[in-house]
Amino acid sequence: MKTAGIDIGSRTIKLVVVEDGEIIYSSIADTTHDPLEQCNKLLVQTSFDKILATGYGRHFFKTHFDAPTVTEIKAFARGAKTLFPDCRTILDIGGQDTKAIGLDERGNVSKFEMNDRCAAGTGMFLEVIAKTLGYDLEEFGGAALRANGNIQINSMCTVFAQSEVTSLLARRQQREDIARGIHMAILNRTLSLLKRVSTAPDIIFAGGVAKNPCMRKLLSKLLSCEIKIPKNPQTVGAYGAAMIAQESGR
Repeated sequence: MKTAGIDIGSRTIKLVVVEDGEIIYSSIADTTHDPLEQCNKLLVQTSFDKILATGYGRHFFKTHFDAPTVTEIKAFARGAKTLFPDCRTILDIGGQDTKAIGLDERGNVSKFEMNDRCAAGTGMFLEVIAKTLGYDLEEFGGAALRANGNIQINSMCTVFAQSEVTSLLARRQQREDIARGIHMAILNRTLSLLKRVSTAPDIIFAGGVAKNPCMRKLLSKLLSCEIKIPKNPQTVGAYGAAMIAQESGR
């Protein structure tokens, strides 16, 4: 039986199809202003016997496609535990929220926290600040790795941080040093969230921000341990939903 998981996030929609526990198809699309159209475009590109929705838009999907849903926390826990059997901690930094999830030895969720009331430290925050500094989002992390110094960023509000960055540029501070300061400010905020939940290894870093090389390197350094990165960090939740659908369909 082929089962699908769809993770409808604020910035992107992820679709994964599995058969016998193996991923046979995956795709990602921007959510845009019309998530219904984007879902339809993704769904017509493949076939499956059953689908399970997760993410902030899961209830929207349930209404339009008459599909069952699962919380992001359970979906990410299942996906991460399948990819990394020794997983005990999950950090997911997505487009507009951050999740920290602790697992017990059986893979059950023991504790979690979400920072979903403010976009500070998320993909959207990085995108805005990268643009302010004149970088594409894809090159932002690499620029931060080239820094010679580390400038402290005092504000994590997107608007105030953007203003602070503009002021630093006006004072002729190096862009790379500002970029590193932004990454450190995000990680300090993230570590505060993570430490309230779990820092037990293996630690899995998921979500779109996990593709940022500076975030990966600094997070590993600050936690003094290796951080596991999925091959496709954005699809962990969709994969977990597909696996839950497969198990419930037997």
